[in-house]
Amino acid sequence: MWAYESVFYQIYPLGFCGAPRENDGVTVNRIAKVSGWLDHIKAAGANAVYMSPVFESDSHGYDTRDYSKIDCRLGSNADFADMCKKLHDKGLKIVLDGVFNHVGRGFWAFKDVQEKKWDSPYKDWFNISFGGNSPYNDGFWYEGWEGHYELVKLNLRNPAVVEHIFSCIRGWVEEFDIDGLRLDVAYLLDQDFIRRLRSFCDGLKPEFFLVGEMIHGDYNRVVGDGLLHSCTNYECYKGLYSSFNSMNMFEIIHSLKNQFGPENWCRYRGKNLLCFVDNHDVTRVASILNNPNHLPLIYGLLFAMPGIPCVYYGSEWGAEAKKTPGSDDNLRPCFDAPVFNGLTRQIAAFAKAHRENPELTRGDFKDIVLTNRQCIFRRQADGQRMFVAINADDKPYVAHFDAQAGRAMNVLTGQWHDFGGGSELKPYSVEYWKIVD
Repeated sequence: MWAYESVFYQIYPLGFCGAPRENDGVTVNRIAKVSGWLDHIKAAGANAVYMSPVFESDSHGYDTRDYSKIDCRLGSNADFADMCKKLHDKGLKIVLDGVFNHVGRGFWAFKDVQEKKWDSPYKDWFNISFGGNSPYNDGFWYEGWEGHYELVKLNLRNPAVVEHIFSCIRGWVEEFDIDGLRLDVAYLLDQDFIRRLRSFCDGLKPEFFLVGEMIHGDYNRVVGDGLLHSCTNYECYKGLYSSFNSMNMFEIIHSLKNQFGPENWCRYRGKNLLCFVDNHDVTRVASILNNPNHLPLIYGLLFAMPGIPCVYYGSEWGAEAKKTPGSDDNLRPCFDAPVFNGLTRQIAAFAKAHRENPELTRGDFKDIVLTNRQCIFRRQADGQRMFVAINADDKPYVAHFDAQAGRAMNVLTGQWHDFGGGSELKPYSVEYWKIVD
């Protein structure tokens, strides 16, 4: 599976392209802006792009009106197809957001129910009771996503709903040649639906990638044979920044051992989870870390731990933004142009090492040295070994351990490393030591 060896770059198109907050019905080719960022995305080390919602919606994209039409605020279907071709020409895979748990109140089938009530042929597409009423005074009650009635929950037990979704996905592949889908709120999706989706997509396009949003719960419920290929690793998201802010590397290493360690009881060994330090729903990592010196280090850890790394647009140069109650707009800004600075250069080096070394894409995980402020762990695959060392302290640290090797190369710098006499870690440093003899 191509995705297991990829580095993802996430874009939130409506914000990225500077679209109006509410759908104004005016078609403007704003999505063309992405084409001007392709060289930057490649230079930052990514070879796949994940785009948050792009289909016609009421406002923020997760309130879909029409799965078959690109949001007019981004352009036409032809505009989007042209952009996708340019991404593929650059060697970049494309994964879109599949928002199938719910739709917006402007969704065409729901509007038919509003108009015709009992007489609508689409009334069973949703979970509706005509014996009640909604906060919008529709004359009937319906289930909204987690109590948000602007988001109308779909009835995925209805074969007609599933067939409509599958027909649209087929259209996305035929029209845009997409390479995969990220499933919004996968933790709420019916497992039967997930199995049907996997079977359908397996027959639609070779190695069509399915990754689910899992904020909590057991990832094995949605990831595995006949299910999704991957899901978001929110457990380690929290552990990443918390370990640096509390100067307690035990937290993230404990999570990684529980998930991917050598013991038989480890929960997700052999699975390739999507890992991140921020995204469109959470405070940017540059704003959540207490010490800015830890910013390169957290990315060094992200690209070295088991999983598929994903970088959120703007964060590769240290953009800041805090999540605020009631709105995520400040997390999804429109930048005039990309920035390539020292942090971007370090991330590009981490990404290159991740892509080019099988130890980092599919190797096992074993912790070697662990203190509150330092950690060293080993990744191993196909007889290749790499030691990853991080010093979060402002002082040097000398680590003593048996590497069962004399020399290694730091793949980030090309310099040789000799394990004899202990390994000295500079303050605020990341080392990737590949064993060569």
